[in-house]
Amino acid sequence: MTELQHHSHLFCVAPMIDWTDKHARYFMRLLSKNARLYTEMITTGAILHGDAERHLAYNDEEHPLALQIGGSNPADLGRACAIAEPFNYDEINLNVGCPSDRVQSGMFGACLMAEPQRVADCVAAMQANTNKPVTVKCRIGIDHYDSLEYLQAFIEPVMATGCQTFIIHARCAWLQGLSPKENREIPPLNYDRVYTIKQRYPNLNIILNGGITTLEQCRQHLQHTDGVMVGREAYNNPWFLASIDQELFGDNRALSSRFAIMESMLPYIERQLSTGVRLNHITRHILGLFNGLAGARSFRRYLSEHANKKTAGIDVLTQAVALIKQTETNQ
Repeated sequence: MTELQHHSHLFCVAPMIDWTDKHARYFMRLLSKNARLYTEMITTGAILHGDAERHLAYNDEEHPLALQIGGSNPADLGRACAIAEPFNYDEINLNVGCPSDRVQSGMFGACLMAEPQRVADCVAAMQANTNKPVTVKCRIGIDHYDSLEYLQAFIEPVMATGCQTFIIHARCAWLQGLSPKENREIPPLNYDRVYTIKQRYPNLNIILNGGITTLEQCRQHLQHTDGVMVGREAYNNPWFLASIDQELFGDNRALSSRFAIMESMLPYIERQLSTGVRLNHITRHILGLFNGLAGARSFRRYLSEHANKKTAGIDVLTQAVALIKQTETNQ
């Protein structure tokens, strides 16, 4: 594995349905220049039969950016990759980890872990239709297929296609009896299984996902894997991302303040508003920016109460920020 391959996935922000849209990703990119961002999972049906431009378009500033696709039909996945190719994503990722009922009914996501050869066929079809790296995001197991041996049996046929990067959520997916939220919390984390996969397949790029909430945890996992992927912590407490460039990538550019981040967001928000985007479609992603500071609750409350109004403009955001500054002045 080259150093470039390792560095490219050192820190990733997980794909999260309904959360990591292009507005959230633009905001996250202001906080970290180096973190690899992922789109929400986009199904093959949406790409093949929906408005592909709307689903696949993004802001150029979002690079490095990976497209995550959900599907189980190799031919459809190949066609979807061909359509996505001109959009110039840095990576195309196959979802083999989502446990939701909607995904299961379409026979893709985590339930595909029960069919390793189908996944290999899907990856091969994707590779045949794109020049970008095709990667796989999976779990450590599924239902009663919960062992190191099964995870190896899943990885090996996929690896045989030339797939080099596996993002592994360190929990088994329990598809019967647990909700998607419970599947993120109840099945026990088994980091050692992911570490062992890296030891047994040293030439693979192994990225660990699941339960990571601190920079120190990132450092610990990076002693055993090639990268980490963080989801809800990066979204709910976005300032967490601001230290990543310096602490993990050795990027010593001056760290912006939270207020500077907000100032940098304003031109983007104004451009989006001019195209008809509602303010709350953007501000819902930045509610946690000031978490931990005095006035953060007032900031969140003001945006929640006013940004959803049809006529809400940039003044709503500037007023919310002013509440934070006012609280600081009064202390």
